Amino acid sequence: MRVSVIGGGTITDEQAARAKAVGRELAARGHVVVCGGRGGTMEAVCRGAKSEGGTTIGILPGERREAANDSVDIPIATGLGHARNALVPLNGDAVIALAGSVGTLSEIGFAGIYDRPVVGLETHDVSGLGIDLETVDTPAEAVDAVEAALERTS
Repeated sequence: MRVSVIGGGTITDEQAARAKAVGRELAARGHVVVCGGRGGTMEAVCRGAKSEGGTTIGILPGERREAANDSVDIPIATGLGHARNALVPLNGDAVIALAGSVGTLSEIGFAGIYDRPVVGLETHDVSGLGIDLETVDTPAEAVDAVEAALERTS
């Protein structure tokens, strides 16, 4: 399956380690990582996935595929700026949301619109918005949760 991983473009070392662990866990289980393709969470999750031989897709805000981080296998230039946030959750079968700001929050919202299962690991509290976001404590639990959610819907 493809799993969209969303989170901040500027993150702490602890958040980077968490994102890298999510990428490693996804790739170790044979899943493709979809992300925004740039820095921060996106770069860390891609690095983690690549360390386990995984495949990564970066949906970029600009017009240049070369703007992707070095761990993106398939860069997709959109020229859409922040509007590309709609495409990141759309291209995953499920979403893992990590710590981030308003861009991450918009992607969580789009995941709800597209009815994608969303698992949160140190992310926004959206309990009042009608989005079914399951909260977990570890990268392994996050991958377990998206796998279980997709199993329930298939």
